[in-house]
Amino acid sequence: MASLKTLAKDTAIYGASSIIGRFLNYLLVPLYTAQISAASGGYGVITNVYAYTALLMIILTYGMETTFFRYANKQEENPDKVYGTTLSSVGFTSLLFILLVMGFLPSIAGWMKYPDHPEYIATMGVCIAIDAFQCIPFAYLRYKKRPIKFAGIKLFNIFLNIGLNMAYFLLLPALGLNPGGIYGADGHTFNVAWVFYINLFCSASLFLFFIPELKGFRFGFDGALLRRMLGYSWPILVSGVAGILNQTADKILFPYIYTAADVHTQLGIYGAASKIAMIMAMITQAFRYAYEPFVFGNAHEKDSKEMYAKAMRYFIIFTLTAFLMVMAWIDVLKYIIAPDYWEGLKVVPIVMAAEIMMGVLVNLSFWYKLIDKTMWGALFAGVGCLVLVAVNVLLVPRIGYMACAWGGFAGYGVAMVMSYLVGRHYNPIHYPLRDIAMYVVLAAVLFAIGMMVNFDNIWLATACRTVLLALFIAVIFKREHLAPMLARLPGVGRFFS
Repeated sequence: MASLKTLAKDTAIYGASSIIGRFLNYLLVPLYTAQISAASGGYGVITNVYAYTALLMIILTYGMETTFFRYANKQEENPDKVYGTTLSSVGFTSLLFILLVMGFLPSIAGWMKYPDHPEYIATMGVCIAIDAFQCIPFAYLRYKKRPIKFAGIKLFNIFLNIGLNMAYFLLLPALGLNPGGIYGADGHTFNVAWVFYINLFCSASLFLFFIPELKGFRFGFDGALLRRMLGYSWPILVSGVAGILNQTADKILFPYIYTAADVHTQLGIYGAASKIAMIMAMITQAFRYAYEPFVFGNAHEKDSKEMYAKAMRYFIIFTLTAFLMVMAWIDVLKYIIAPDYWEGLKVVPIVMAAEIMMGVLVNLSFWYKLIDKTMWGALFAGVGCLVLVAVNVLLVPRIGYMACAWGGFAGYGVAMVMSYLVGRHYNPIHYPLRDIAMYVVLAAVLFAIGMMVNFDNIWLATACRTVLLALFIAVIFKREHLAPMLARLPGVGRFFS
């Protein structure tokens, strides 16, 4: 029981740091879109470069974070030797990556469509290598059960990043300062390269906190151990690459298949509008942090499958409610981004629906994790990625960034259906499909009605959509027998009587 309490406490700390971190980084979106116009294409550059960053982080860690945990907990292995070997391996590949980027910088910058700005590539290349290497000391902190230091470093990095961005985009211009010509000769032009410079500075500063953990090199390097670890890690790498491509492939491919001159303007509009939909991603992640220890902690219980089915039911109810909530208040939430990005708001419901399906896919994924058939995860993610790429290649030249939104929807949808159908054969769980379908249809109908509400007064339109949201919540409370909770509230009991 004590170990489960410790697990719950650590999970809460890790989860809170991650979710709070994502929310704080989310606050950079209104800052960037307010200071970088859509027409300039600057935010499109940020969207594109960070998409590469996410992919390269998976490649440069090549599953060694998870592999470290697996081998450090094996009785026949020396945990210190495992850590030293992992640190040395990822450190070597990270250094090699920096050398390759710098050695072929002009070619890489040209291939990525930034021949006039190799500084973007050089800066983020070093930053990615540092972040990939630091994943291992972060993993070591988790292994040593030091969640406070883990969360503290993560949050320090985020606050430093936000503070320096605010200094560059708000404070220095307000003071009329232009040190070193960072705002151009006119003193008023923002350079998106400084977004990347700030990121690099923040990542590099974390080495100061990792001095005790970096002494792990003294534990030595074991080549035979590394070969065994790589044999375990490569399926994780394949699955990770396929999974991250489902999230980033559209933003990477867009400049290559959308041939209009305003390519970065359009990508920036899509990237900014998609950030509103990322509210769903934060909700999904919060549920996942609570659900993962729940699943593995109850795997041997007799009624575990029934609990998983109920968890899926409530996950879908929760996310559908969040979907309707965001769409009810979309006329208010749109002020998160600057008005010249608003034309991209039409992607928000599509991207949010895709995020819901990704959450369902995560919940479904536990059937193959519990029976050690993890290659199924790589297959589902791979097929979903191929669908996403196909939709983008075929439709982006015709309908622009809308194809990116529909590509994610189709990719996650196919992977979700495949996981469910295969899971029925290997580890069947009787999900309440009829009730789930009813809630999905009801949410879709209420969403459609809400979008037909068209008042000049945004508060009146928001109020009407909020009434529809309240109707959905009322149906949930009534069908899920939660009405007694509301019945205790003054004036509400009569509604449920």
